[in-house]
Amino acid sequence: MEVHAIKTLDLSNHGIFVDAYHNVTPAVLYQLAFRNDRQACLAHSGALIAFSGEKTGRSPADKRLVENAESKDNIWWGDINIALSEDSFAKNREIAKNFLSDAPNVYVVDGFAGWDTRYRKKIRVITSRPYHALFMHNMLIRPTAEELAAFGEPDYVIYNAGEQAADTSVEGVSSETSVALSFELGEMVILGTEYAGEMKKGVFTIMNYLMPLQGELPMHCSATVEKGGETSTILFGLSGTGKTTLSADPARELVGDDEHVWTKQGVFNIEGGCYAKAIDLTEEKEPDIYRAIRFGSVLENVVINNEHIVDFSDVSITENTRACYPIEHIDNARLPCVAGQPKNVIFLTCDAFGVLPPVAKLTPAQAMYHFISGYTAKVAGTEVGVTEPEATFSACFGAPFMVWHPTKYAELLAEKIRENNVNVWLVNTGWAGGGYGVGDRIKLKYSRAIVDAINNEQLADAPTQTDPRFGFEVVTACPDVPAEILLPENSWKDKEAFAKVANKLAQSYVENFDAHYADQADDELLASAPKPI
Repeated sequence: MEVHAIKTLDLSNHGIFVDAYHNVTPAVLYQLAFRNDRQACLAHSGALIAFSGEKTGRSPADKRLVENAESKDNIWWGDINIALSEDSFAKNREIAKNFLSDAPNVYVVDGFAGWDTRYRKKIRVITSRPYHALFMHNMLIRPTAEELAAFGEPDYVIYNAGEQAADTSVEGVSSETSVALSFELGEMVILGTEYAGEMKKGVFTIMNYLMPLQGELPMHCSATVEKGGETSTILFGLSGTGKTTLSADPARELVGDDEHVWTKQGVFNIEGGCYAKAIDLTEEKEPDIYRAIRFGSVLENVVINNEHIVDFSDVSITENTRACYPIEHIDNARLPCVAGQPKNVIFLTCDAFGVLPPVAKLTPAQAMYHFISGYTAKVAGTEVGVTEPEATFSACFGAPFMVWHPTKYAELLAEKIRENNVNVWLVNTGWAGGGYGVGDRIKLKYSRAIVDAINNEQLADAPTQTDPRFGFEVVTACPDVPAEILLPENSWKDKEAFAKVANKLAQSYVENFDAHYADQADDELLASAPKPI
């Protein structure tokens, strides 16, 4: 089959004067990648291996939002959302269009963001790399032939000219990388980075802005649903807390692993695929993800041997190796990726100080506070310069993608918790009996038992004890979990040391919240802050 016979799309209405390959199949994109995409090759598993060049992760310092009178008062301006003028955005877009017009090949992917048709947005991606086209074929929701024929004009267009450097003489562009988004124009422009994750998170940023306008809550979380039922569970958590692992539950179906919206009707996945970390991946540790990496998937920045078998432990290119695959590659995925109202919301944290309990129940106000805080801890040795556990906070468990002030999302969360009588739990997957280097990591089987007990409603009436510093109700009895680890202080040999570390962590919460969010918090929210003693 000759590639030139594949369907194309005239892009002249976008100011790009080429005919682009349009929503071609993964098989054709493989063929085009092997022909045109540098270093692209086939993994032993059948996945396409591709390389993102110099940038192997997102470039948050180079993200810009266009400042426009229509939206500027809604946006949380600062280090995360940096303003760009409309004129500078237009210049960036012109650079991108000129590059794409001159590119040897251009690829268009039309797809949807959001499985619930009442909320979904039509997204068009225009790019010069077949690997990027396959990536977004996986990450967007793939239209049927009928939906594609009736697609019409997109709600948002992503101009991905990542192979072309940005122009630093353009006002507001601080490096040769620029990722800029205009809500009013419905356009995103990528220059100077070929990391595919910028497109995925650009779509998430769009939904993070649009959904609150409709009174709905976008979330950086995973979600599961009872098999054959509609009751869902939402799991929030930063990297390393076990969000992906604990949502891979054979007793439940996977709604999605990363991006969702909580609406008046229930929960839906924004994406059509998954983008999983691949470092140290094994079939034993993550069987669902490992088996999902087959034909149609993308493996990004991995190393292979002479037989094209991937060495997932090799981080010589980057520690941020990734696998991208359609969600239907997960055997127990719920399709379509829509579920009913959640009964439980779980905040996962990996507390390397050994202070937080394995499981505690939160009030709606406490849920708002911990949601805005988004706490976990970096472990010594995982990053250069980290020699002891280090508290880290990311608002709403996804600060880089928040557009509104975090209290906006927290208010929506509390409203939906109250409306649906949802239980909110803090689950610590970190250390017990002491911090990192002294105590032990809470066993995965115990964390799984806790999540199972939450889902099975076995903790709804479990005995609790109020934590004197954090104020939440610590669960003191859970099936298949040793009682001695459920109350953190009891598992420490040195009680004075525990008090000192616990007070320090509580103070870290307070300082973080006061520095960033207290100015827009009401009295109930402020009263939910931890209180060192």
